[in-house]
Amino acid sequence: MSSLTPSGAHRTTQRVTNRPLRTLRHIQRTTTCRTVLITTAIDEQKLVSAAECGAAGVVRRSESTPEHLVQVISTVARGEGHLPADLLGRLLEEVGRLQGQVLGPRGLHFTGLAPREVDVLRLVADGQDTAEIATRLGYSERTIKNILHSVMTRLQLRNRSHAVAYAMRQGLI
Repeated sequence: MSSLTPSGAHRTTQRVTNRPLRTLRHIQRTTTCRTVLITTAIDEQKLVSAAECGAAGVVRRSESTPEHLVQVISTVARGEGHLPADLLGRLLEEVGRLQGQVLGPRGLHFTGLAPREVDVLRLVADGQDTAEIATRLGYSERTIKNILHSVMTRLQLRNRSHAVAYAMRQGLI
């Protein structure tokens, strides 16, 4: 991995191991810098780990010409991300696998909201009250209140309006 910081510090390793991931986590926690990971090889799990640690771009060492690096750094600096096409496909497959095999069976989702939570928030956004939502979804009013309370507590939201705004910003409703 190669990483550049605003001070110009540079570090290089061949493979993505725990040590470079710790460096990425440190950069993510202590700065507002966006990072580009330059590596010889990366597998799906390390790719997901790099994304979790804040890497906004990945470049293969064999493709790290000065021109390409300038392009990738400019892309990342604009707030966009960069992955070689085959790595993007592998990342999407891994995310889908994680959702289907790990998160889904436990009632968890990458969005932080379960489908029934999204359904409830969509109806709240439509102006329906607790009784109307319960009737429409076939739940008790207590269940609807519990769903809303759970969402607001878990995501540290202040009220129903805040929960609807969160869901809208996340593109869920």
